[in-house]
Amino acid sequence: MAEKTIVHVMRHGEVHNPEQILYGRLPGYRLSDRGRGQAEAVAGWLAGNDITAVIASPLQRAQETAAPIAAAHGLTVTTDDELIESANVFEGKRVSPGDGALRDPRNWKHLRDPITPSWGEPYRQIAARMQGALDRARRAAAGHEAVVVSHQLPVETLRRVTTGKRLAHFPTHRKCNLASLTSFAYEGDVLVGWGYAEPAGR
Repeated sequence: MAEKTIVHVMRHGEVHNPEQILYGRLPGYRLSDRGRGQAEAVAGWLAGNDITAVIASPLQRAQETAAPIAAAHGLTVTTDDELIESANVFEGKRVSPGDGALRDPRNWKHLRDPITPSWGEPYRQIAARMQGALDRARRAAAGHEAVVVSHQLPVETLRRVTTGKRLAHFPTHRKCNLASLTSFAYEGDVLVGWGYAEPAGR
């Protein structure tokens, strides 16, 4: 009988970002107090699980989110560079509706192709690297469970490609709230189910 493995793919907790910019891959963005509480809440929720691997994006917010989960299981956080946030030309700028970079006509050329998308890393590229990271996590925790900490768009893209959904989408349609878990269950190397949970609430 094939061994059963579960990989929980987690979005990091809330980030301290008083300037409200799109921080992307910029260094130095840590969890807020609320974000640390979210990470602790998820660590508590997973405390009784058979977790043998905790893997995170290299960015500070993901490492800080992974830390209490790893500590609860006596593990060290492993870094996988392929779990990093997606690249975006608006990184470091304000992009809220009615304010910032999106109002500047010089930036409109970046919005010409929402299918690829033209403003950042192609969805297919995100999907490929996240599938690779998911497979590495599954193999690392074969017969047990792993927790993988990444970022909203990479996690959403992974869910979409794994479940046969269209990769291009509206950001408001994402099923990936802060500190949420998108979990993939395997028998051997065959995906047999998936689920979504928000242990830290909304």
